[in-house]
Amino acid sequence: MAGPGFLLVDKEQEWTSHDVVARLRRHLDGKVGHAGTLDPMATGLLVIGFGNGGTRLLRFIQGAEKEYVATAQLGVATDSLDADGSIISRDPMPVDEDQVREAMQRFIGVIHQVPPMVSARKVEGQRLYEMARRGEVVEREARPVTIHEFELTDFAPSDYPEVTFRVVCSTGTYVRTLGDDIARALGGRAHLTALRRVRNGSLDVGRAVSVESVVESATAGTLDEIVVDPNEALASLPLFTVDDATAFKVRNGVRLANEIASELDDGALVRVVDANQRLLAVYRRDQQQLVPEVVVQQ
Repeated sequence: MAGPGFLLVDKEQEWTSHDVVARLRRHLDGKVGHAGTLDPMATGLLVIGFGNGGTRLLRFIQGAEKEYVATAQLGVATDSLDADGSIISRDPMPVDEDQVREAMQRFIGVIHQVPPMVSARKVEGQRLYEMARRGEVVEREARPVTIHEFELTDFAPSDYPEVTFRVVCSTGTYVRTLGDDIARALGGRAHLTALRRVRNGSLDVGRAVSVESVVESATAGTLDEIVVDPNEALASLPLFTVDDATAFKVRNGVRLANEIASELDDGALVRVVDANQRLLAVYRRDQQQLVPEVVVQQ
């Protein structure tokens, strides 16, 4: 396929995000990247960008809000906060459903999270998970994230209850930490036993396919049938349609002074498309101008 494109992959357990990219790189043209790491234990939506334009646009998808469904077991803590880690404590937590719901309400809005040692966050140029593998523990700075929606969807009572929840959150949120946060608010600890990403911005896992399905389509020459158009992939951004004369300027990375700038918050991003709804570029408002972030069509 010519030009930039996106693929929606439903990642399986045990695969790393890097594994998916490495498998597909042999079958896709140009550069290949992904929008947001999923842990090996996690399943669900992994957005793949390929071609020079596709990989350059990935950061706008990565920056969009995410939606997850997760299950946490209360009372049992692991060193990784998920089922892949080793158990470090086990203390009964016979709480009820109402207590869990009340605790969850405390985390809606802007909260501060400390990245877990097994995360991909870099400290002094090194990934935290690489340090963790060496047995190192370092200070990590708490970072603000936003929890837009936090809903309990299932509750299995016992001395070690299992709680299943749906969360809509800003990029950079650690859902494994959120599961442990619920338990800490109730006086205990927890770890995730399941995690699935179901949405990234406007893209839904219902449209995702397996890695092998992508490989089969690429081999058969039918990849276009599952590729998501860049304009559709960035549908969570506001849309600005330009005429042919302005489209020429956009293709050349010219700043735009336009009335739409007054309708956007300073720093806001906007899709710029031509009359045929082809994505030309992503622009950002800078005071009363729109300045190019990424130009796709040249």
